[in-house]
Amino acid sequence: MPKVKKARGGSKKGGVSLAEQIMQGDAVRVHERVKSKEDKVENEDEYVDERLSRRILEQARIQQEELQTEHGLSPETKKTPVTTLGSSTQDADSDEEWPALGEAGDVDADAGCETEVVVDTEDEKAMEMFMNKNPPLRRTLADIIMEKITEKQTEVGTVMSEVSGRPMPQLDPRVVEVYKGVNKVLSKYRSGKLPKAFKIIPALSNWEQILYLTEPETWTAAAMYQATRIFSSNLKERMAQRFYNLVLLPRIRDDIAEYKKLNFHLYNALKKALFKPGAWFKGILIPLCESGTCTLREAIIFGSILTKCSIPVLHSSAAMLKLAEMEYNGANSIFLRLLLDKKYALPFRVLDALVAHFLSFRSEKRVLPVLWHQSLLTMAQRYKADLASEQKDAVLELLKIQTHPHISAEIRRELQNSESRDLETAMPVTMAMD
Repeated sequence: MPKVKKARGGSKKGGVSLAEQIMQGDAVRVHERVKSKEDKVENEDEYVDERLSRRILEQARIQQEELQTEHGLSPETKKTPVTTLGSSTQDADSDEEWPALGEAGDVDADAGCETEVVVDTEDEKAMEMFMNKNPPLRRTLADIIMEKITEKQTEVGTVMSEVSGRPMPQLDPRVVEVYKGVNKVLSKYRSGKLPKAFKIIPALSNWEQILYLTEPETWTAAAMYQATRIFSSNLKERMAQRFYNLVLLPRIRDDIAEYKKLNFHLYNALKKALFKPGAWFKGILIPLCESGTCTLREAIIFGSILTKCSIPVLHSSAAMLKLAEMEYNGANSIFLRLLLDKKYALPFRVLDALVAHFLSFRSEKRVLPVLWHQSLLTMAQRYKADLASEQKDAVLELLKIQTHPHISAEIRRELQNSESRDLETAMPVTMAMD
């Protein structure tokens, strides 16, 4: 009888029956393949974990949205709730009387002011009653620079000729040629990099004179946005204020007057300028109100910036104090209403100035616009507990003179059903005004 061969794989400890050995010999053995390091690297390169791929796609989407926003291509996002100028407590009958920011064709959080801003004709006529009938001529950057150059040439030229016998040196012709070339780029700019010669303008001592050579009135809207980014970041507040007042504000007002809406890039430039809030208020908002020619359409567009952006309380308080003390026009009520709606903890000096602002209308014979009553209602709603009892009594007396069929009753109810501040224990907060 032939010798029985042992099953492959070696013998196991203990006795194994012949049948089991035959079955093990006929069965196909499964060999486990040990992966080498090279195989692991190849597999890792070929496949990415599902969680990691989700993270990569999410970061790529965020970066794409940032790039689209940077170049003026707004990504599709959820629209934020629009802010209306009307009060949430108003009656349904008075909806038509209260101008709103959130109607069709108005300012949109994502699209800027590309659509035409629809304003109520009656409200616009009411505001025109309080506008300056003989407004001063608007001065542009070209006017200021030419006047400044003439003064400096006369003053410094005389001094230098007396001291050294030589006239004041002029700009190098090569510098003039370079910045005339920059003007050709900015007048056709849509996207991409800006000339380096333009980026260094904020660092120059005579930056206004150099900027005049580039002819800002011929820049495209996209170039104005990029210029606002550069100047708001690199100029000091006082110099940024001059850029806002002499270059940005006239351009925005001209665009609104011509197209009845504001270009997307100019709207973003207006928001970007708020990087320096002090310069924004002193160079844009306050001069706009002081001009006495701010239209309802302009007030709505500029006011939407106040609604959407976060502003430090000190700058907002200073702006409200200035608005309350200047000569009244309808735009003041819109800006005061929107700033009051931010619910700041205002210094008592500002609240006292606001109360004095409204009480100054006791002898006003003209019919006040609804916006005035609306801003008074907002102050009563937000700061009724911070007003003294004497101030509340004075406002209640004012309501007997300047009355509105729907709003006056609401103001009276707010003031009568609230506590009053104690003037003896209240410590007013002082605030420096430049």
